[in-house]
Amino acid sequence: MKKFTIFLILGMLAIQVFAQMPASGRIEYSSMPSEILGVEREFAVYLPKSYDTYRTKKYPVLYLLHGGGDTHTAWPEKGRLLDAANQVINSKAAEEMIIVCPEAGKINMNYFNDTEWRYEDYFFEELIPYIESNYRAIPDKNHRAVAGLSMGGGGTLVYAQHHPEMFAAAYAMSGYLYRMNLSFLDPNDPETEKRQQIVERNNAVKLLQSASPEKVNQLKTVDWFIDCGDDDFTYNANIEFVSALRAKKIPYQLRIRDGGHTWEYWNSALYIALPHITNVFRDVSQE
Repeated sequence: MKKFTIFLILGMLAIQVFAQMPASGRIEYSSMPSEILGVEREFAVYLPKSYDTYRTKKYPVLYLLHGGGDTHTAWPEKGRLLDAANQVINSKAAEEMIIVCPEAGKINMNYFNDTEWRYEDYFFEELIPYIESNYRAIPDKNHRAVAGLSMGGGGTLVYAQHHPEMFAAAYAMSGYLYRMNLSFLDPNDPETEKRQQIVERNNAVKLLQSASPEKVNQLKTVDWFIDCGDDDFTYNANIEFVSALRAKKIPYQLRIRDGGHTWEYWNSALYIALPHITNVFRDVSQE
Protein backbone atom coordinates (compact mmCIF):
# COMPACT_ATOMS: atom_id res chain seq x y z
CA MET A 1 0.00 0.00 0.00
CA LYS A 2 2.84 2.38 0.82
CA LYS A 3 4.48 1.71 -2.56
CA PHE A 4 1.19 2.38 -4.33
CA THR A 5 0.80 5.67 -2.44
CA ILE A 6 4.33 6.74 -3.33
CA PHE A 7 3.80 5.94 -7.03
CA LEU A 8 0.49 7.82 -6.95
CA ILE A 9 2.13 10.91 -5.43
CA LEU A 10 4.99 10.77 -7.93
CA GLY A 11 2.51 10.41 -10.77
CA MET A 12 0.53 13.44 -9.60
CA LEU A 13 3.71 15.48 -9.27
CA ALA A 14 4.75 14.49 -12.80
CA ILE A 15 1.38 15.60 -14.13
CA GLN A 16 1.70 18.95 -12.34
CA VAL A 17 5.22 19.51 -13.68
CA PHE A 18 4.13 18.60 -17.21
CA ALA A 19 1.15 20.94 -16.95
CA GLN A 20 3.44 23.78 -15.91
CA MET A 21 5.86 23.25 -18.80
CA PRO A 22 5.41 25.83 -21.55
CA ALA A 23 3.74 24.63 -24.72
CA SER A 24 5.78 24.61 -27.89
CA GLY A 25 5.25 25.92 -31.36
CA ARG A 26 5.32 23.68 -34.40
CA ILE A 27 6.51 23.66 -38.00
CA GLU A 28 4.24 22.79 -40.89
CA TYR A 29 5.19 22.08 -44.49
CA SER A 30 2.80 23.32 -47.13
CA SER A 31 2.58 24.63 -50.69
CA MET A 32 0.68 27.17 -52.74
CA PRO A 33 -0.11 27.70 -56.42
CA SER A 34 1.77 30.38 -58.34
CA GLU A 35 0.45 31.86 -61.55
CA ILE A 36 3.58 33.98 -61.93
CA LEU A 37 5.97 31.00 -61.80
CA GLY A 38 3.53 28.48 -63.22
CA VAL A 39 4.31 25.81 -60.61
CA GLU A 40 3.32 24.85 -57.08
CA ARG A 41 5.60 26.53 -54.54
CA GLU A 42 6.52 24.92 -51.23
CA PHE A 43 7.19 26.65 -47.92
CA ALA A 44 7.66 25.83 -44.25
CA VAL A 45 5.93 27.81 -41.53
CA TYR A 46 6.57 28.02 -37.80
CA LEU A 47 3.36 28.58 -35.84
CA PRO A 48 3.73 29.74 -32.22
CA LYS A 49 2.41 27.80 -29.24
CA SER A 50 -0.78 29.84 -28.79
CA TYR A 51 -1.78 29.69 -32.45
CA ASP A 52 -4.34 26.89 -32.00
CA THR A 53 -5.54 28.14 -28.61
CA TYR A 54 -6.37 31.77 -29.33
CA ARG A 55 -8.29 31.58 -32.57
CA THR A 56 -8.66 35.33 -33.03
CA LYS A 57 -5.12 36.37 -32.16
CA LYS A 58 -2.94 37.70 -34.98
CA TYR A 59 0.85 37.58 -35.13
CA PRO A 60 3.78 39.45 -36.69
CA VAL A 61 5.56 37.60 -39.48
CA LEU A 62 9.23 36.97 -40.22
CA TYR A 63 10.15 35.76 -43.71
CA LEU A 64 13.31 33.66 -43.23
CA LEU A 65 15.25 32.96 -46.44
CA HIS A 66 17.53 29.95 -46.96
CA GLY A 67 20.90 29.95 -48.72
CA GLY A 68 22.04 28.73 -52.13
CA GLY A 69 21.73 25.01 -52.76
CA ASP A 70 19.10 24.54 -50.05
CA THR A 71 15.30 24.59 -49.90
CA HIS A 72 12.52 25.55 -47.50
CA THR A 73 13.48 22.62 -45.26
CA ALA A 74 16.95 24.02 -44.50
CA TRP A 75 16.08 26.35 -41.64
CA PRO A 76 13.84 23.79 -39.87
CA GLU A 77 16.25 20.87 -40.34
CA LYS A 78 19.78 22.27 -40.54
CA GLY A 79 19.17 25.53 -38.69
CA ARG A 80 17.14 23.93 -35.88
CA LEU A 81 14.55 26.67 -36.21
CA LEU A 82 11.96 24.95 -34.01
CA ASP A 83 14.32 24.63 -31.04
CA ALA A 84 15.57 28.20 -31.35
CA ALA A 85 12.13 29.77 -31.77
CA ASN A 86 10.62 27.77 -28.91
CA GLN A 87 13.50 28.59 -26.61
CA VAL A 88 13.59 32.35 -27.15
CA ILE A 89 9.79 32.65 -27.08
CA ASN A 90 9.34 30.48 -23.98
CA SER A 91 12.07 32.48 -22.23
CA LYS A 92 10.23 35.72 -23.13
CA ALA A 93 13.30 36.96 -25.02
CA ALA A 94 11.07 37.18 -28.10
CA GLU A 95 7.34 37.45 -28.59
CA GLU A 96 5.32 34.92 -30.52
CA MET A 97 5.52 35.30 -34.27
CA ILE A 98 4.85 33.37 -37.46
CA ILE A 99 8.04 32.45 -39.32
CA VAL A 100 7.78 31.62 -43.03
CA CYS A 101 10.58 29.79 -44.87
CA PRO A 102 9.98 30.07 -48.64
CA GLU A 103 11.43 27.62 -51.17
CA ALA A 104 13.82 29.20 -53.70
CA GLY A 105 16.27 26.43 -54.51
CA LYS A 106 14.66 23.65 -56.50
CA ILE A 107 14.13 25.48 -59.81
CA ASN A 108 16.26 28.40 -61.06
CA MET A 109 17.86 28.89 -57.66
CA ASN A 110 17.62 32.60 -56.91
CA TYR A 111 15.49 35.16 -55.09
CA PHE A 112 15.51 37.69 -57.91
CA ASN A 113 13.59 38.19 -61.12
CA ASP A 114 14.85 36.74 -64.37
CA THR A 115 13.23 36.81 -67.80
CA GLU A 116 11.55 33.42 -67.38
CA TRP A 117 11.53 33.15 -63.60
CA ARG A 118 10.05 36.15 -61.76
CA TYR A 119 10.69 34.95 -58.22
CA GLU A 120 10.77 38.39 -56.62
CA ASP A 121 7.40 39.22 -58.17
CA TYR A 122 6.07 35.91 -56.85
CA PHE A 123 7.36 36.71 -53.35
CA PHE A 124 5.64 40.09 -53.09
CA GLU A 125 2.59 39.62 -55.31
CA GLU A 126 1.64 36.06 -54.36
CA LEU A 127 3.50 34.62 -51.35
CA ILE A 128 3.00 37.48 -48.88
CA PRO A 129 -0.71 37.92 -49.79
CA TYR A 130 -1.19 34.14 -49.53
CA ILE A 131 0.38 33.98 -46.06
CA GLU A 132 -1.64 36.95 -44.86
CA SER A 133 -4.87 35.44 -46.22
CA ASN A 134 -4.34 31.89 -44.94
CA TYR A 135 -2.61 32.51 -41.61
CA ARG A 136 -3.48 34.94 -38.85
CA ALA A 137 -0.79 37.46 -39.74
CA ILE A 138 -0.84 41.17 -38.91
CA PRO A 139 -0.73 42.55 -42.47
CA ASP A 140 1.32 45.72 -42.16
CA LYS A 141 4.90 46.95 -42.37
CA ASN A 142 5.26 47.36 -38.62
CA HIS A 143 4.71 43.64 -38.07
CA ARG A 144 6.62 42.22 -41.03
CA ALA A 145 10.37 41.45 -41.22
CA VAL A 146 12.76 39.65 -43.55
CA ALA A 147 15.97 37.78 -42.73
CA GLY A 148 18.20 35.24 -44.41
CA LEU A 149 21.59 33.62 -44.75
CA SER A 150 24.11 33.75 -47.61
CA MET A 151 22.06 33.93 -50.83
CA GLY A 152 19.05 34.60 -48.61
CA GLY A 153 21.03 37.33 -46.86
CA GLY A 154 21.55 38.99 -50.22
CA GLY A 155 17.86 38.53 -50.96
CA THR A 156 17.04 40.13 -47.62
CA LEU A 157 19.03 43.29 -48.31
CA VAL A 158 17.76 43.65 -51.88
CA TYR A 159 14.12 42.99 -50.95
CA ALA A 160 14.24 45.57 -48.16
CA GLN A 161 15.78 48.10 -50.56
CA HIS A 162 13.27 47.41 -53.32
CA HIS A 163 10.33 47.42 -50.88
CA PRO A 164 11.15 49.42 -47.74
CA GLU A 165 7.42 50.03 -47.34
CA MET A 166 6.95 46.31 -46.65
CA PHE A 167 9.36 45.58 -43.79
CA ALA A 168 10.10 46.94 -40.35
CA ALA A 169 13.40 45.07 -40.17
CA ALA A 170 15.98 43.37 -42.39
CA TYR A 171 18.48 40.99 -40.76
CA ALA A 172 21.20 39.61 -43.07
CA MET A 173 23.45 36.74 -41.99
CA SER A 174 26.63 36.20 -44.03
CA GLY A 175 24.97 37.89 -46.98
CA TYR A 176 26.14 36.89 -50.46
CA LEU A 177 25.78 40.38 -51.89
CA TYR A 178 27.44 40.28 -55.30
CA ARG A 179 29.26 37.99 -57.67
CA MET A 180 32.34 36.32 -56.20
CA ASN A 181 34.71 33.82 -57.79
CA LEU A 182 34.47 30.91 -55.39
CA SER A 183 36.36 27.63 -55.68
CA PHE A 184 33.34 25.49 -54.82
CA LEU A 185 31.31 26.88 -57.74
CA ASP A 186 31.73 25.09 -61.08
CA PRO A 187 32.65 27.78 -63.65
CA ASN A 188 31.76 25.42 -66.50
CA ASP A 189 28.20 24.92 -65.29
CA PRO A 190 25.92 27.23 -67.33
CA GLU A 191 23.45 27.37 -64.42
CA THR A 192 26.20 28.61 -62.11
CA GLU A 193 27.08 31.39 -64.54
CA LYS A 194 23.43 32.32 -64.98
CA ARG A 195 22.88 32.57 -61.22
CA GLN A 196 26.04 34.63 -60.81
CA GLN A 197 24.87 37.08 -63.45
CA ILE A 198 21.49 37.45 -61.73
CA VAL A 199 23.19 38.06 -58.38
CA GLU A 200 25.45 40.69 -59.91
CA ARG A 201 22.48 42.43 -61.56
CA ASN A 202 21.06 42.68 -58.04
CA ASN A 203 24.30 43.76 -56.37
CA ALA A 204 23.11 44.86 -52.92
CA VAL A 205 26.06 47.19 -52.36
CA LYS A 206 25.77 49.03 -55.70
CA LEU A 207 22.01 49.28 -55.27
CA LEU A 208 22.50 51.09 -51.96
CA GLN A 209 25.32 53.29 -53.24
CA SER A 210 23.14 54.52 -56.09
CA ALA A 211 20.07 55.22 -53.92
CA SER A 212 18.53 58.67 -54.41
CA PRO A 213 17.93 61.00 -51.44
CA GLU A 214 14.23 60.13 -51.60
CA LYS A 215 15.02 56.41 -51.51
CA VAL A 216 17.46 56.90 -48.62
CA ASN A 217 14.67 58.50 -46.57
CA GLN A 218 12.54 55.44 -47.22
CA LEU A 219 15.39 53.10 -46.28
CA LYS A 220 15.71 54.87 -42.94
CA THR A 221 12.30 53.44 -42.00
CA VAL A 222 13.81 49.91 -42.02
CA ASP A 223 15.88 48.55 -39.14
CA TRP A 224 19.10 47.19 -40.72
CA PHE A 225 21.13 44.47 -38.99
CA ILE A 226 24.25 42.91 -40.54
CA ASP A 227 25.63 39.74 -38.89
CA CYS A 228 28.75 38.07 -40.31
CA GLY A 229 31.52 35.80 -39.06
CA ASP A 230 35.12 37.00 -38.94
CA ASP A 231 36.20 33.96 -41.01
CA ASP A 232 33.38 34.21 -43.56
CA PHE A 233 34.23 34.68 -47.24
CA THR A 234 31.40 37.25 -47.44
CA TYR A 235 33.04 39.42 -44.75
CA ASN A 236 34.41 42.12 -47.10
CA ALA A 237 31.14 42.42 -49.01
CA ASN A 238 29.17 42.86 -45.80
CA ILE A 239 31.59 45.49 -44.54
CA GLU A 240 31.18 47.29 -47.89
CA PHE A 241 27.43 47.27 -47.38
CA VAL A 242 27.84 48.72 -43.89
CA SER A 243 30.16 51.39 -45.31
CA ALA A 244 27.45 52.31 -47.81
CA LEU A 245 24.91 52.57 -44.98
CA ARG A 246 27.28 54.87 -43.09
CA ALA A 247 27.86 57.00 -46.18
CA LYS A 248 24.10 57.43 -46.60
CA LYS A 249 23.68 58.08 -42.85
CA ILE A 250 21.26 55.18 -42.55
CA PRO A 251 21.16 53.74 -38.99
CA TYR A 252 22.21 50.10 -38.66
CA GLN A 253 23.59 47.47 -36.32
CA LEU A 254 26.62 45.32 -37.12
CA ARG A 255 27.80 42.12 -35.45
CA ILE A 256 31.10 40.52 -36.38
CA ARG A 257 31.33 37.33 -34.38
CA ASP A 258 33.70 34.37 -34.31
CA GLY A 259 32.79 31.94 -37.07
CA GLY A 260 32.51 31.19 -40.76
CA HIS A 261 29.96 30.31 -43.40
CA THR A 262 28.43 27.49 -41.35
CA TRP A 263 25.16 26.30 -39.89
CA GLU A 264 26.66 26.56 -36.41
CA TYR A 265 26.99 30.31 -37.00
CA TRP A 266 23.52 30.75 -38.51
CA ASN A 267 21.81 28.75 -35.78
CA SER A 268 23.48 30.98 -33.19
CA ALA A 269 22.33 34.03 -35.16
CA LEU A 270 18.69 33.06 -34.58
CA TYR A 271 19.15 33.67 -30.86
CA ILE A 272 20.14 37.25 -31.70
CA ALA A 273 17.78 37.83 -34.62
CA LEU A 274 14.48 36.75 -33.06
CA PRO A 275 14.77 38.93 -29.92
CA HIS A 276 16.05 41.85 -31.99
CA ILE A 277 13.19 41.62 -34.47
CA THR A 278 10.71 41.41 -31.59
CA ASN A 279 12.14 44.65 -30.20
CA VAL A 280 11.75 46.30 -33.60
CA PHE A 281 8.11 45.19 -33.79
CA ARG A 282 7.52 46.64 -30.31
CA ASP A 283 9.27 49.93 -31.02
CA VAL A 284 7.61 50.70 -34.34
CA SER A 285 4.18 49.75 -32.98
CA GLN A 286 4.57 52.36 -30.24
CA GLU A 287 5.51 55.18 -32.58
